[in-house]
Amino acid sequence: MMDWTALRAQFHLPDGVIYLDGNSLGPLPKAVSARVRAVIEDEWGDLLIRGWNSGAGGQGWMTWPTRLGDRIGRLIGAGPGTVTTGDTLSIKVYQALASALHLAGDRRVILSDTGNFPTDLYMAEGLISTIGQGHSLRTVAPEGVEAALSEDVAVLMLTQVDYRTGRMHDMAALTRAAQAKGIVTIWDLAHSAGAHEVDLTAAGADFAVGCTYKYLNAGPGAPAFIYVRKDLQDAVRPALSGWLGHAAPFAFDPAYAPGEGIERMRVGTPPVLQLAALEAALDVWDGIDMAAVRARSLALSDRFAAGVADACPDLTPALAPDVPRGSQISLRHPDGYAIVQALIARGVIGDFRAPDILRFGFTPLFLSEAEVDAAVGILADVMDSGAYRRPEYATRNAVT
Repeated sequence: MMDWTALRAQFHLPDGVIYLDGNSLGPLPKAVSARVRAVIEDEWGDLLIRGWNSGAGGQGWMTWPTRLGDRIGRLIGAGPGTVTTGDTLSIKVYQALASALHLAGDRRVILSDTGNFPTDLYMAEGLISTIGQGHSLRTVAPEGVEAALSEDVAVLMLTQVDYRTGRMHDMAALTRAAQAKGIVTIWDLAHSAGAHEVDLTAAGADFAVGCTYKYLNAGPGAPAFIYVRKDLQDAVRPALSGWLGHAAPFAFDPAYAPGEGIERMRVGTPPVLQLAALEAALDVWDGIDMAAVRARSLALSDRFAAGVADACPDLTPALAPDVPRGSQISLRHPDGYAIVQALIARGVIGDFRAPDILRFGFTPLFLSEAEVDAAVGILADVMDSGAYRRPEYATRNAVT
């Protein structure tokens, strides 16, 4: 049985704050500060360049991307040697999509949905323009994806959990349906990894990507990860043939030769300080049962949704109750941005997604039932009092 109180104690949580934004930036695990400080002072400071071979607990900084990839793999149903970390999520999307198009041969359509995160679609548009081979991006409504699978589709590229509404795709079913038609699959797990059970191996997914600064709590700017199914790895041709994806980086050959397996999906120099933070953040997950996390997340979010339905009739759920969702509740209101700002001023931190969505994430590692109930009460007061109509809450910040 999970000890949620003990897990909560592992996070730095400011007094007077109810944090419902772990789906956008996870809070600081207390162990991260000491770990990063040790890498700065004891490794960078004392080892200097020797840290590449003897830092990171004697295993070397250079090995961190794949070692931490294996630890992430446990949380997403990926076997050893199938995940590596580094770079940004946008770069990993680009890598996965370029590789998938190469595997797909003569087909020219990239299929996605209108709920996909914009950067994934931007990366697709940019890649299409760069390679100039007549590919096109086709988007359909989330509920229309399976019907849109056809023999001209090269790649199905989806985010499992819609960043706005929280709607969750059935990864296994859509992967099976796509592969039955010869379509390569890419899954973005940005709102899945650390939020609920994921089993890439059982689903048979070809590629997956994700970030570590949300539910995995590795901090702002934390590195992304990429998964490639084991049997595809030696056929993958990286579009970004970076130095550290080379078979022998320190041979300094003038021509590129891809590394073995998942190593070929590395690109740039490992971000050592960010990887140190990620390592400490992943320690929190040791021994955690993802099924228990999912069950508690649903219990907390259902509690919130029921409370809001009773107390805030002017807020409309973004999803019908029978639609599968991730670890978030999204509500609609024309003044959604101002309402979120008024909540933040009262110590309840959620976020806003255009055009009208108030978004709240439910992370049981640090969130309690009492906090959920208090958040509902504050939201009801903000709505009943009309406090959100104050002019200062309408001024848009650069980050919403």
